[in-house]
Amino acid sequence: MTTEPLKRPALTWTNAAVELAERTIFSHVSLEIEVGSFVAVLGPNGVGKSTLVKTALGLLPLAHGTVTVFGDRPEIARPSVGYLPQRHHFDAGVRISGRDLVRLGLDGDRWGMPLPFATKFSARARAAEAQVEAVLEQVSATAFADRSIGECSGGEQQRLLIAQALVRRPRLLILDEPLDSLDLPNQAAVAELIATICKEREVTVLLVAHDVNPILAHLDQVIYLAHGGALAGTPLEVITSENLSQLYDTPVDVLTTSTGRLVVVGQPDAHGGHGGRHH
Repeated sequence: MTTEPLKRPALTWTNAAVELAERTIFSHVSLEIEVGSFVAVLGPNGVGKSTLVKTALGLLPLAHGTVTVFGDRPEIARPSVGYLPQRHHFDAGVRISGRDLVRLGLDGDRWGMPLPFATKFSARARAAEAQVEAVLEQVSATAFADRSIGECSGGEQQRLLIAQALVRRPRLLILDEPLDSLDLPNQAAVAELIATICKEREVTVLLVAHDVNPILAHLDQVIYLAHGGALAGTPLEVITSENLSQLYDTPVDVLTTSTGRLVVVGQPDAHGGHGGRHH
């Protein structure tokens, strides 16, 4: 009789700790994220949400403990990961087209702005073009892909950046505050897009956010960082008035609408520490 191999989780932190400038950011953090799940990392500003993400990318070492991505060290698993850093605004003067921005994501061995392919008519280039077209269609960005990125709206820019992170067909998509600075309709649209990618493409999503409301209906798991540790579970287990009030050290209410949807109200620190990027 044969048995199927155990399914490895997408991400695992075991007794993880990070220290920066002789300060402990978090410690004794043990988390597991299942393959194909949509997970949010939440918490007050400065608690280490982006730091946790960087350990999964292999960009920041742990002081103690271990982190694995699909059972391997982050450096080995990197080709399986799509990453969207904290959003930067493209001014109107940026002339690169959305399509070219997405194409740059095909060189995914470096985080940043890689070099485009030089051989336009090679088999590799034709395959790359087909891949770019497919991902543009996936994020509903074909209509504005040939526009300069600086001329696109905030929501359009974010769709193109998500396409760039997806173009190498990753198994894990890590997004650091992808809804930041978007208006409410665009927050809802981008959240719905990410949830669709997660479910239909079976891509595991780890998303950093400071406001849970736009994504709450889509989440399978929530990780709250606070007080140097982590609280994790399903939204119903973690998103409670008692838990959030303790984590934020101030009263936070969690309400249930008539349709059964959870809504967090009175969440503190939603705008602080981000240099006025939220309006």
